[in-house]
Amino acid sequence: MPKVKRPRGSGGSGSASAAAVAVGNVPLAEQILQSDSVKPVTRVKRRGKDGQNGGGGGEGDEYVDERLSRRILEQARIQQEELEAEHGAAAGREQPRKRTTVLGPSSKDGDSDTDDDEWPSLEKAAAMEKEDYCEEMTVNPEDEKAIEMFMNKNPPLRRTLADIIMEKITEKQTEVETVLSKYRSGKLPKAFKIIPALSNWEQILYITEPETWTAAAMYQATRIFSSNLKERMAQRFYNLVLLPRIRDDIAEYKRLNFHLYMALKKALFKPGAWFKGILLPLCESGTCTLREAIIVGSILAKCSIPVLHSGAAMLKIAEMEYSGANSIFLRLLIDKKYALPFRVVDALVFHFLSFRTDKRTLPVLWHQCLLTFAQRYKEDLSSEQKEALLELLKFHSHTQISPEIRRELVNSKCRDVEVMQPAAME
Repeated sequence: MPKVKRPRGSGGSGSASAAAVAVGNVPLAEQILQSDSVKPVTRVKRRGKDGQNGGGGGEGDEYVDERLSRRILEQARIQQEELEAEHGAAAGREQPRKRTTVLGPSSKDGDSDTDDDEWPSLEKAAAMEKEDYCEEMTVNPEDEKAIEMFMNKNPPLRRTLADIIMEKITEKQTEVETVLSKYRSGKLPKAFKIIPALSNWEQILYITEPETWTAAAMYQATRIFSSNLKERMAQRFYNLVLLPRIRDDIAEYKRLNFHLYMALKKALFKPGAWFKGILLPLCESGTCTLREAIIVGSILAKCSIPVLHSGAAMLKIAEMEYSGANSIFLRLLIDKKYALPFRVVDALVFHFLSFRTDKRTLPVLWHQCLLTFAQRYKEDLSSEQKEALLELLKFHSHTQISPEIRRELVNSKCRDVEVMQPAAME
């Protein structure tokens, strides 16, 4: 039996009656078969409020609803005002109001967004801001005085960026000063550790007031500066900071603090800077006391020092104007038994021979230094130098020390004799 074609409809009341008529003409078997099969569903697209079918002509798409467009513009305006409030572009100022363009058809009841604002262009916004800023304001003096009566009489100080930066610097400076003036043990502030890396480290160090540091802080500072500064810069730190503190401590307490003594010993990490910044200035001052010479000299006796630095220091001390401290330092350096160059040996000989015209009674330290020199370097002297030293003993003699010096010089070989003997054998 052939199938009966069903009429296509839009699902309205007319289509339902037509389907009923069509079903009445179809046999019962065909109706049963059609009820079991899948029936195509026709969708009807509805747009707009009136529920009309939108498929069929060029009028299928309509404008956005005016209420929806008003909400969109309102939300956009709110977001723009929030952005301007955040960036301070238009805080507290009312923008000029203009009529907006309606996206949808105008309503008949006059409920359109004729009161909404239109977003101005950049040029217009700049012009409006310029007009607002350039507008002159006239203030009534009486009103101004009336408002001033209710103002705060003690307003808080305004702080600029420079004030904040200076406050931070002062805070760190005060922190470092407080820590170093009360330091006993533990870690130092990180701000202090980076001072040796700065180009103007002397000015920064002066701000921390080294004269108020504790002895333990001075030791830690010496460790840091001796390790991180070059020899020339370390010499300045030793001479300007460490040496005055050591001399003041010895003069005040008649002994040297343990931490300062360790700082003086740690400073020998750079021997060249130590001699130029501590030992030689101490000798050149002419005011080095016996106590200071013994304390500083004990560092020379305990520590190992390269021969070049010691030889250069001996050469410089021998050429200085004599003081009792010079004899102590020379004796300690001579007693380290270096293999000195002949230039240094000759400078020491001339140092002792310079006292032939000195009418003063020389201290025992001078005689002890000459005895130590004769014991250590008697075979490095020439025959002429030995004879000159023996003549010197006639002018400046000591009852117990001078015979020992004479015995050492007489019972030793000369350096020029060793050179002459191989030539005579040939």
